[in-house]
Amino acid sequence: MNKIYFLSSCDTCKRILKELEPLDGIELQDIKTSPVTEEELRQLYDLAGSYESLFSKRARMYKERNLKEKSLGESEYKNLILEHYTFLKRPVMVIEGEIFIGNSKNTVQAAKEKLHH
Repeated sequence: MNKIYFLSSCDTCKRILKELEPLDGIELQDIKTSPVTEEELRQLYDLAGSYESLFSKRARMYKERNLKEKSLGESEYKNLILEHYTFLKRPVMVIEGEIFIGNSKNTVQAAKEKLHH
């Protein structure tokens, strides 16, 4: 399964998708219009090794809910990601069984190399 979870209203996601082109054989899932299911999240967890690594601590709701003050466990991270799409760090790119999470230059470059090897 080659898939990219992204947010269509996110300029950073748009820039990264453009940078990764061509996206032949890649399924794109806009998490705003098609939220991540529990099954999809479990698959991402299996690749990532933790829900925390998939969780965006930069989400506005993270600050609004004062979640920084709380000690969150894996089940809380999982439930928050399932509750609202903004809690998923993005983009999440799954390419040939390997997962790339977030928008750091190194992550995007590694995904690009995997995609166009």
